[in-house]
Amino acid sequence: MANTTQRRSFGTMSRRSFMRLAGVTSAALALTSATAPAALAEEHDSGTVASSDGVQRIRTMCRGCGKMECGVWVTVENGRAIKIEGDESSFASSGNSCSKSQASLQACYHPDRLAYPMKRTNPKGDDDPGWVRISWDEALAEAGTKLNEIKEQRGGNSMFSMCGTSRIYCMASALGMQGILNTANTHQAYQICKGPRHVATGMVSARAYSWMATVDRPSVFVQWGGASELSNYDDSCRTTVDAAVKADKHIIVDPRQTNLGKEADIWNPLRPGTDGAVGLGWLNVIMENNLYDELWVKRWTNGPFLVCEDIEPSGWQQMGAGGPEEIKTRLLKESDVQEDGSPKRFMVYDQLNQRLTYFDADTGYWEGEQPRTLTGKEARQKHLAPGVTQGWVPDPTGFDPEIDPQIFGQVEVTLKDASTSVCKTVWQTFSDYVADFTPEKVEEITSVSADALREAAITYATPIDPSTGYGNGGIQYMLAIEHACNSVQNSRICDLIVGITGNFDTPGGNRGATAATFDEEFAMMGSGLPMASADLWDKVLGVEDIPLLKHHGIWADSTAIWDACNNEGAPYPLYGGVCQSGDVMNMSNALWGWEGLKKLDFLLDIDLWHTPTSQLADILLPARHWLEVDCPRRSQGSGGMEGSHCKCVEPLGESWFDVDIIIQLCKAMGIPWSADPDDPWPDSIKELDAACEPMGLTWEEWKQEFQKTGFRDCKKEYPDDWGTYRRYETGHCRSDGKPGLQTPTLKQEIWSTIIETYHPDGRYNLPTYSEPPESPVAQPERAQEYPYIMTTGRRIPVYFHSEHRQLPWCRELWPVPRVEINPKDALELGIEQGDWVWIETERGKVRQVADLYHGIRPGTINCEHQWWLPEFHGATKGFDLISINCLVNKDMRDPLCGSSYARAYNVKVYKATPENSPFGNPVPCDVDGTEMITSPDDPRLKEWLPNYEGRD
Repeated sequence: MANTTQRRSFGTMSRRSFMRLAGVTSAALALTSATAPAALAEEHDSGTVASSDGVQRIRTMCRGCGKMECGVWVTVENGRAIKIEGDESSFASSGNSCSKSQASLQACYHPDRLAYPMKRTNPKGDDDPGWVRISWDEALAEAGTKLNEIKEQRGGNSMFSMCGTSRIYCMASALGMQGILNTANTHQAYQICKGPRHVATGMVSARAYSWMATVDRPSVFVQWGGASELSNYDDSCRTTVDAAVKADKHIIVDPRQTNLGKEADIWNPLRPGTDGAVGLGWLNVIMENNLYDELWVKRWTNGPFLVCEDIEPSGWQQMGAGGPEEIKTRLLKESDVQEDGSPKRFMVYDQLNQRLTYFDADTGYWEGEQPRTLTGKEARQKHLAPGVTQGWVPDPTGFDPEIDPQIFGQVEVTLKDASTSVCKTVWQTFSDYVADFTPEKVEEITSVSADALREAAITYATPIDPSTGYGNGGIQYMLAIEHACNSVQNSRICDLIVGITGNFDTPGGNRGATAATFDEEFAMMGSGLPMASADLWDKVLGVEDIPLLKHHGIWADSTAIWDACNNEGAPYPLYGGVCQSGDVMNMSNALWGWEGLKKLDFLLDIDLWHTPTSQLADILLPARHWLEVDCPRRSQGSGGMEGSHCKCVEPLGESWFDVDIIIQLCKAMGIPWSADPDDPWPDSIKELDAACEPMGLTWEEWKQEFQKTGFRDCKKEYPDDWGTYRRYETGHCRSDGKPGLQTPTLKQEIWSTIIETYHPDGRYNLPTYSEPPESPVAQPERAQEYPYIMTTGRRIPVYFHSEHRQLPWCRELWPVPRVEINPKDALELGIEQGDWVWIETERGKVRQVADLYHGIRPGTINCEHQWWLPEFHGATKGFDLISINCLVNKDMRDPLCGSSYARAYNVKVYKATPENSPFGNPVPCDVDGTEMITSPDDPRLKEWLPNYEGRD
């Protein structure tokens, strides 16, 4: 490649160069702003940073993508990071260090990184924002004044916080900003990135029990809608490959054949957006062939509960995220059949004793049942990841006293007003719906052959080793299911497949987020911060159309945010915001979001780079790179590790840790961060100490232990919680210690009482399928003009969402956005490999480079998302020319959580020519006609090589 020489020289700088650079850095530290909190001062350095004349290997965690917790060793020579390699103690990443991790060396020392606070001097939308350097004192004072003015003059909900999936340290602070700004409005990438499944599982089973325990090595590995072998998702890269190749069977469900998918045993190549239909087809096969766990269905789902259409919905009050909420359901309760009955006792028919009995959701026990001592055994896992303990699996508990809840059929009951009603069981009601999704019918909907679907479902649901007493493993269902306006229902379908096949919180199954001492949220929700008041949640943007946002989302609807910024179609306008690593390109329509940000009175942005979003900021603050920060960290998914980010090098210029930025912003606004009256604005080191306190350690003690012993296995550290499976049996699934799941009924809810409460028309009570709204089935006439189904969002080895386009090692390997197209389609369109092509809807058009690929089904194209061009000087940084989210229909989104319509809609595709392109050039060009970087030998890539001399 073109930069081979630069790569080789990267780790072989002369000692003179390093010493000169160390001297510059020391001088820079002396010039740091006087407002810098103590955590930024030299006395808080941990001792893990290399001395000026030595070489040191520092154990830390990479943040080259997503919120991964891949363990790495960083070699530091004379104060400079020169090498990154995998840490063998990091069993969740199997000692792997991917290309993005390696390129972090270039990110940390990139010449275009933000080094100082900056202030805009030109109007928003100008190609040149007119940035001028200001001090931290000036930046914080102006930001604090502006935000306070808007809050006081415009009131609650007049501003919003915003964040993406980038720096782990900013995710929760976007929620902390709700209290700081006095708003319920948060624009989070979480709304399209695992958030929908967390909302779904939080309502129908247990929040975030969508993570698959890949480190447990499932016997059947199911990859649904993604390529985690390439980039972040749960456990990824090497871990995914190991799990797939060692599994007895490997299944992929995807419109395109992924890299690892080429090795799969079974492929279900569905039409984009029809995941729910495939899932219901699997359920049809599983139920028809009696491959479900009958005890689970009877004891741990609400399948035996009775649906009574002759009563008004009723229930009880519980606390939701936005205050008290009233649960109202037509499921038959004791209060429906007797005057003094409890609304939390759900009636079932006992076939064994031929009578009605009940499950008491107030206690977690069936009628007459008492707590009992659980028995169990060690897990049996053939291909367990090295370094992971087996864990303990409680035996399934039966009914005592013995009953046999009826799950099929119907029951005639007498209601408390003496009338009678015939009530179907929930399981029968759902079975009737699923009966229509035969493999043959699903083939008509999805294009997956009936035989392939039937084989996949039977292979997944038939235990390979029945003697274990649990299933073959969970489903690694990925973001594709969340982007076609049916995300919550798709998540419910996957969750139910996992549950009824014996894979809920079992070895290799879907377990939830790792239970550990701490996570990155330790310092993001200061103990002294106010909470956004309940009345603000009544008016969270989007709640009129998506009522569940009040209690069961933690975001405002993205489109409603942009509508409010543009002051069009929203109940009230927005005037200001605070952004941390956020991205205007990630959801809703990117062009609409861009126009909205231009109209804000004030935007504060905290980032590493000048990005399309930061181009519209009024004040821009420099954050630190992951090589420059300390922060404890646990596995975000079911990886079962706890470790830490450990500072490896001195930070660039006057960049600050996100935590300290927000704490000092609170100080500028006069809002206590901490409840400690003697120290209302502590530095991050104090917060780190607080995070480690449950371990009986200070931050420094924990970091030193981590350096010596590596990652902790949470199964060993927390045997009663993370070391135990089937925690719904032990009471560890719920915060109140009751046996059961985290739902109002304490069951996996096939019939969702929460969704029924907010959507009483009953459309969404069961997990159902709906067509993507702009699919060829939903809009056949539109498909005549826009004939190709567009999917997007795939993982790329060198990029993560919008990140790394300015890193030479990454960009030279993948210089342009690609659109995968089947060669048959390309031939019809007169498109050849490497041609620039237009992708168009009625909302706009963008260009990407044709990549002919037999692994994608004819009639479908696969575009790349969140592209922008750091080399451009225009205001938009080129995202409007190549980012696929410019084509999104902003007004179509998931009705239950608001996730954007990011894929599975129809588009037009045609070749870009000089005649139909700006500047007479098919290649996207900057405002002055300069072409974007399109090849690995572009000399502009050399301008982005690491700047060792400019760290002051």
